[in-house]
Amino acid sequence: MVSTKIGTFLRDIKFEHSIFALPFAYMGAILVPGLPTWWQIVWITVAMVGARTLAMSLNRLIDRNIDALNIRTRERALPTGLISVREVLVYGLLSLVVFMIAVFQLAPLCRYLWPVVIIPFVVYPYTKRFTWLSHFVLGFNYSLVPLGAWVAITNRIDLAPAVLGLAAALWLAGFDIIYSCQDVEVDQAQGLFSIPANFGIRTGLSLTRLLHLLTVLLLVLTGVLLELGLLYYAGVVVAAAFLYYENSLVKPHDFSRLNLAFFTMNGLFSTVLFLFTLADVLLIL
Repeated sequence: MVSTKIGTFLRDIKFEHSIFALPFAYMGAILVPGLPTWWQIVWITVAMVGARTLAMSLNRLIDRNIDALNIRTRERALPTGLISVREVLVYGLLSLVVFMIAVFQLAPLCRYLWPVVIIPFVVYPYTKRFTWLSHFVLGFNYSLVPLGAWVAITNRIDLAPAVLGLAAALWLAGFDIIYSCQDVEVDQAQGLFSIPANFGIRTGLSLTRLLHLLTVLLLVLTGVLLELGLLYYAGVVVAAAFLYYENSLVKPHDFSRLNLAFFTMNGLFSTVLFLFTLADVLLIL
């Protein structure tokens, strides 16, 4: 029974989507001068998974009433009663404990900065109730992924990982805008805010293309700041091609390929970018 509940919870928070963030965490780690230890990689992974699980637990809890009124989300575990509020609270608390254990295995500065990671998790779900900037608040969460991994190893904050974090933030904000296009009518009916709901789907998709262009430019700037090699830039080119294709899949009146754009292309984008970065770093060493 317990295993069934846990399985339901993990499916509900789309645990497998950790792949979107983990490559950026690993990039932040391997771009530190000299390679991180395996233990550092392990604890960064544990911290990332714990943090994301906590964030999704809070998101599902805070949005459960909104989800119940949306055809796309009303079959989620909380609105249907497959799991209870209490159970999600327990899973979220356990995720926080896992995250904190990992934090204390990493650089000392992490022990002071961890609230900067956690507080936006609570803030983000509420922002869609009063501002269309919610996409960028979610992006801010992702900006901390590579920067946090860098801090976890170096015990300091530097410009290059902050630029990489900004690239991750704009990438995430862009594809969150794409994803929100399918909920325009529901958001408008419930008085919720998003860029597509407030300014139109066409405007939202145009803004996404701009954000993804800026993402690519910031990735190039990251390479310049860290004096990376040709393999890294080749990875940026391939990643940019995935972003271009992602944006071509969704039209203002055609969302039939949205899942391909959202899940497949974004997973490929972050994974390929990390693999090329790793190859470049290993070649330099």
